Amino acid sequence: MKQIILGTAGHIDHGKTLLVTALTGIDTDRLKEEKERGITIELGFAYLDLPNGQRIGIVDVPGHERFVKHMVAGAGGIDIVALIIAADEGVMPQTREHLDICTLLGVKRGLVVLTKIDLVDQELKELSMEDIKDFTKGTFLEGSRIIPVSAVTGEGIEELILALEKLVEQVGERPSGGLFRLPIDRVFTIKGFGTVVTGTLVSGKVTIGEAVEILPKGLKAKVRGLQVHNEKVKQAVAGQRTAVNLQGIEKSSVERGEVLLHPGTVEQTDILDVEIIHLFHSSSPLKNGVTLRFHTGTSHRMAKILLLGTNELKPGDRGYAQIRLECPLVVLPNDRFVLRGSSLIQTIGGGVVLDAHPQRHRRFKGEIITQLEQLRRGDSSFILSFHIKKGGVRGLALRKLSGYANIPPTALSATVAELLSRQKAIEFDREAKQVIDGELYDHLKEKIVMALERYHAENPLKPGIPKEELKSKLPPEVDGKLFNDLLSGLMERKTLVQEKDKLRLSGHQVALQGRQRELEEEIKEIMHQGGLTPPSVKELCERLGASEKELKEILSLLSNQGKLIKLKEGIYFHRDPLNELRERLVSFLKERVKISTQDFKSLTGVSRKYTIPLAEYFDAIKVTIRVGDDRILRGNGRGQKNGGAKSSSGAV
Repeated sequence: MKQIILGTAGHIDHGKTLLVTALTGIDTDRLKEEKERGITIELGFAYLDLPNGQRIGIVDVPGHERFVKHMVAGAGGIDIVALIIAADEGVMPQTREHLDICTLLGVKRGLVVLTKIDLVDQELKELSMEDIKDFTKGTFLEGSRIIPVSAVTGEGIEELILALEKLVEQVGERPSGGLFRLPIDRVFTIKGFGTVVTGTLVSGKVTIGEAVEILPKGLKAKVRGLQVHNEKVKQAVAGQRTAVNLQGIEKSSVERGEVLLHPGTVEQTDILDVEIIHLFHSSSPLKNGVTLRFHTGTSHRMAKILLLGTNELKPGDRGYAQIRLECPLVVLPNDRFVLRGSSLIQTIGGGVVLDAHPQRHRRFKGEIITQLEQLRRGDSSFILSFHIKKGGVRGLALRKLSGYANIPPTALSATVAELLSRQKAIEFDREAKQVIDGELYDHLKEKIVMALERYHAENPLKPGIPKEELKSKLPPEVDGKLFNDLLSGLMERKTLVQEKDKLRLSGHQVALQGRQRELEEEIKEIMHQGGLTPPSVKELCERLGASEKELKEILSLLSNQGKLIKLKEGIYFHRDPLNELRERLVSFLKERVKISTQDFKSLTGVSRKYTIPLAEYFDAIKVTIRVGDDRILRGNGRGQKNGGAKSSSGAV
């Protein structure tokens, strides 16, 4: 069975509530003040069983101009409207305003009910019907049925019910596959049960026992019970008037205008990109920077309107704007809204939300207008690509996309799969289902290649760049998983090579040229002659007449090639003297089992400057192991090859 909500609309005292009672037998005026004053102040709710078995929910709205904000809250979830016009008064100010609001909120179907026909003669009734035809020209009610009724005598009630039945047949069923959202329009308590919230379930579904969240406050609760049309149900779906009994929350902490959702599915916002419709019968242009009342769902906020691409909208014009809200609310793309004046309270216009989480824009940036025009067209592929691009180098979790784009999960999954197959989006973290825009992904790979090219040009004698140093060349928002995925892609294409903790372009080869080759041979000779007391880098510079930078590059190259051994910063040894010392050290330990620092100093015949680094070097390459103040042989004393380990003194 389809879930349909009928809403009333019309001027005060035109008989909306009395008509609902005549149709359903339910008096929707429940407040003492409403009974005493004889006017509707709050939203009222009822339901009607049509002859074909279809049950529809009814939202009865107040008609007084002071309570239009309540009317907007009730009209946000309706599928069809019954515009109520009294035969003895005809079209009045709130008749027009209510019809405008229904139009702005996207209501497409409805009919007109001419009430109080028992108070007028036939001629006046016919004149009223002609006036209504003129009034509805150019609106979504043009050509709709006009049903004359009397709630007092019952005349026309059966005809109205049959007309509603035909109208309901034309309304499509709301999809229940979207995100669960219930804008709260009423909060109360039931003794023994606790807090109950009600509203029209605008999308998705909710089941007893589920965890829920109330935004913007972020309150957590659990669904204890559900009712639809005063009947207990296990699950409520989109389009139903729903009462939710919440466990773990106090009535005083919840209020109308908040939204009930599944936790973590939607983020609140205080800035929106929208398309605005300025009502054609407004008295003055809508100017940039004006502050208005922004109504959406059951909530309203004060908001500053920043027009994009223009300084004003004339009556009847459409345009794009960025709306800055005084405080956050829950709103999604495609949600409708109404704008009303801040001082003179009347409906000025409204429109549709295009982006609920935009960045702040410059007002006359043409690129923004183009993007909003494309969002307005509603192409799901563009919409998802747009939001993924906004995620930038941080990427975007797919679970957030549904809330950003307001696309049902099934359609979203299919579109995401299509984007991934075309590499318009790249999934770089499969566990978290994190994606990044395909063009941006390729741009980051280009940045890596360019960074490597620069590094090789500046450091021709270094075999590669440390991995973490390369990552620092990218924006800081790039996380480790994205960086590793970028590297994997480049290595698969054989663009770059990883050797231990160093990365290089596949075509990069270290090659000494001219004077560098001469220096290499001189360095090896000097270091070999130095034995266990080699010269420092500074001493080498003085002897060879070379710059420190140039010598360090050659020393680093020789160290990487294993021709020299780096014990710590600034101390290099030729490998031959170290191999000879290792043989003597192993023989010593096999004979005497352990060696003290003083014995080691005597064995090497060098000062403490070299003794400690040498002792730690043999620990690092697993020839020895320190026990207290002594060292003993580790295993068979073979250890690792020269340069194969790191010690506390540095890379060796």
